[in-house]
Amino acid sequence: MGLTGLEIFKQLPKTNTGDCGFPTCLAFAMALAAGKTSLDKCPHVSEEAKEALGAAAAPPIKLVKVGTGDHAVEMGDETELFRHDKRFYHPTALAVLIEDTEDVAARVAAFDELEFDRVGLHFVADMVALQCTSGDGAKFKAAAEAVAAGTQKPFVLICEDVAAMETAATAVADKKPLLYAATNDNYEAMTELAKKLECPLAVKGNGLADLADLVEKITKLGYKELVLDSGNRETSQVLADLTQIRRSAVRKRFRPFGYPAMAFTTKDDAMEEVVQAGVYLSKYAGMIVLKASKKEEILSLVSWRQNLFTDPQKPIQVEAKAVAVGDVTPDSPVYITTNFSLTYYIVEGEVEGSKVPAWIVPVNTDGISVLTAWAAGKLTGDSINKALKENDMESKVNHKTLVLPGYVAVLSGSTEEETGWKVIVGPREAAGIGKFAKDNFGK
Repeated sequence: MGLTGLEIFKQLPKTNTGDCGFPTCLAFAMALAAGKTSLDKCPHVSEEAKEALGAAAAPPIKLVKVGTGDHAVEMGDETELFRHDKRFYHPTALAVLIEDTEDVAARVAAFDELEFDRVGLHFVADMVALQCTSGDGAKFKAAAEAVAAGTQKPFVLICEDVAAMETAATAVADKKPLLYAATNDNYEAMTELAKKLECPLAVKGNGLADLADLVEKITKLGYKELVLDSGNRETSQVLADLTQIRRSAVRKRFRPFGYPAMAFTTKDDAMEEVVQAGVYLSKYAGMIVLKASKKEEILSLVSWRQNLFTDPQKPIQVEAKAVAVGDVTPDSPVYITTNFSLTYYIVEGEVEGSKVPAWIVPVNTDGISVLTAWAAGKLTGDSINKALKENDMESKVNHKTLVLPGYVAVLSGSTEEETGWKVIVGPREAAGIGKFAKDNFGK
């Protein structure tokens, strides 16, 4: 367990300079004990104190990287149990399972096409999980080389046979794959292999108590680039294990569980597997190995992941820049909305579906929706006027008429006064834009 705030405070200089970003040394100590800050924020702490406070200064969950370069996957380094307390930082990695008995090159090529565009953001499947089903070290090595040659994304090598793992992992060690897994039967040899190749190592226990013991044995061997697997596969038990690992690491600073955790799906039905993966994604899995490999199966997971790992205090925003939808002309209508991504893309889709080319001007409301922005005083006649001028809309159209969202019809008067433009009140819901556009602007 980590040190308490008062125990940390005793080691600090007690000068209350505020250089750490906190008003007092006691406040800094309490934040450090809670994992809300790091010791390096204090420029005045002594070297002796740094050594004494090392455990308290370390993040509750260690950052572990798999792979290299721009596609490397980072897991861990989380500080919260609940997203609303602060935020979650490293999105759960989705690893698509491929067996070495399959046409590995073809499967990897299909894996690399798992890309999605949603609300202006680009998503991909993160990793390949290559499993040694054949039991043949040479075949496993050839499959690992095919994965390394076929994708720049990181991968997991799944094999508990140390000899077969060494054959394959040595051939692709420069890619820094995750080696799965060290168990009670092989942990010494597997740990030495991971140390030699400088690759992260998964630790598979037989329940949480056994996992904690095994992690302590491995860390005593001098290796700490670890990813945890409780070894359970039944959904409710895995959920309980993932929750207990996270709670023990964050709240109790239990160091054997201070590493990212992973989970495997087991359902044969694709829909059930996606639901199972969604459970693990929601509750603390740093990585999920799953058989699902179709776009329609992965899309729901990356969509949920996007929502879960955004900052709850900072909504997803689009650039507050006028966008032409279709082949606009100087006579095209001008729609006003906000720069909240979900609002904007719904409006854009409906405008595009209306087949009436138009301009959309998203007002910068710090990424909040129309009604919320109006209530917060961020969608006003003045802010609309500012958006029109910044986007130079008078030079883009030969009229001075704009369409205001129906929910904020109350802004019509102030908008006309501030902008000098005529206001037409549009539909309250974006779904009404198609009929509205055809009735008012269709030819």
